[in-house]
Amino acid sequence: MDEASTQPVRLLICDDHRILTDTLRTVIEEDGGIDLIAPPVQTPEEAFRLVRERPPDVILMDIEFRGSMSGIEATRRVKELAPQAKVVVMTAHEDERLLVEAIEAGASGFLRKTEGVDELIGALKAAAAGEILVDPQALARMLPLMAREREVRREASERLATLSEREREVLALLTQGLRNEAIAQRLGISPQTVQTHVRNILGKLEVHSKLEAVAFAVRHGGRVS
Repeated sequence: MDEASTQPVRLLICDDHRILTDTLRTVIEEDGGIDLIAPPVQTPEEAFRLVRERPPDVILMDIEFRGSMSGIEATRRVKELAPQAKVVVMTAHEDERLLVEAIEAGASGFLRKTEGVDELIGALKAAAAGEILVDPQALARMLPLMAREREVRREASERLATLSEREREVLALLTQGLRNEAIAQRLGISPQTVQTHVRNILGKLEVHSKLEAVAFAVRHGGRVS
């Protein structure tokens, strides 16, 4: 066994449920095979700072936070900052679509918040060793979802690619909650011209309202601007 394999797993916990994280911290500190790089953090932003300063081997990430960023988006950002770090998503959800999104964001797998202590410790060590933490039956159910999601993203990218530069600007401002008059002032054009752009956006995205267009842009965020 080489030296690296005998080193404790360096772990970071990111979850805004203090009772849970306090319990996890106590359990993990009793295990000699895992070291916390810092006390559990409650926001993705705190996790990003620590990942930049001293990248952990594994991040235990909640799937939901009370702020604006989800655990899925936080996972994607962590993998950009530290590609070698393994992210294990904790969830109380049974929604496999969320789990598909987490895996596609770069997660190595997920743990139910109802898992026992031994399962948790074993899963963290397995993730550090490069194992995928997805039940085979769940994976079989998720594969068709993953294929459909890829097709949805491909179609979304194709629709967004048809927008002109000005239409992209208008759509981006719509996602910020601006109305036509405010968009007109921001871009130095008339409200009537904004309305024309909005009509074109709805047609190209194949949606029926500004609200649908905004929802489309938010779901496929990062492809508008």
